[in-house]
Amino acid sequence: MATEGARSGLVVVDKPSGWTSHDVVARVRRLAGTRRVGHAGTLDPMATGVLVLGLERATKLLGHLALRDKAYDATLRLGVATTTDDAEGEVVSAADASGITEEAVRAGAADLTGALLQVPSAVSAIKVDGVRAYARVRAGESVELSARPVTVTAFDVLALRPGDGVLDVDVHVECSTGTYVRALARDLGTALRVGGHLTALRRTRVGEFGLDDARTLDQLERDFVSIPLEVALGRSFPRRDVGAELARAVTHGGRVPLAGETGPTAVYGPDGTALALMAPMPPDDPTALAPLVVLTPA
Repeated sequence: MATEGARSGLVVVDKPSGWTSHDVVARVRRLAGTRRVGHAGTLDPMATGVLVLGLERATKLLGHLALRDKAYDATLRLGVATTTDDAEGEVVSAADASGITEEAVRAGAADLTGALLQVPSAVSAIKVDGVRAYARVRAGESVELSARPVTVTAFDVLALRPGDGVLDVDVHVECSTGTYVRALARDLGTALRVGGHLTALRRTRVGEFGLDDARTLDQLERDFVSIPLEVALGRSFPRRDVGAELARAVTHGGRVPLAGETGPTAVYGPDGTALALMAPMPPDDPTALAPLVVLTPA
């Protein structure tokens, strides 16, 4: 257990099933000895795997880390549709999936790869008139969410396991933020005309941070390990080092001349301190990097 003041950095947790992301944050607050803990990207209670948490100054980065692409291993069950598109919902339809071929499954997965307009699951954290969609559904309301653009860069079928009228499909998914794997299970089942839902989900990566970086809560209880802010920032974004004069400007929220950067860039001072996450800001000023987050203010 952490006994000294928390250092700014990231903690990558291998979230256990049955825990909410908030439960994990509460535990890490105790272990780290600080209230300044947040997470980048919620995982449903049934899901396991990579949950990236920020400590102290690193909490400022979490909104940007949450926008990174993600990877999952999942199991989809074809032949049964549920109210929540996962195993925790009530069954709304069932159809015999024993005749579904591997070729049909792979073709359906291929059709759900690339740039898509995906309708999120009704039981999701998306807000409708200020209220989470899942809260409205649990209150008995009918919720219809609009389709939103997502990108699925990989929807790989790993194994098929036939059951009693159902077909379980193990898959690996790589996707943009905002993609619902539950919705992929639903849409694959719909395309194959048998219905489908998600039965298991394990997140294996958020941006540059994967299971190799992750520690269970029990491991963190015994030995609290975090990734220092300077290391975490440099792993997630291209690096730009500046001299003392520009460093002073950055800590005051100033801009620095563009040097070929095309996206979010980690800016470091001459002593290796992480100063800010910055990005080009055209058309406002196409010649400079402007701060997205100042990590070391003056």
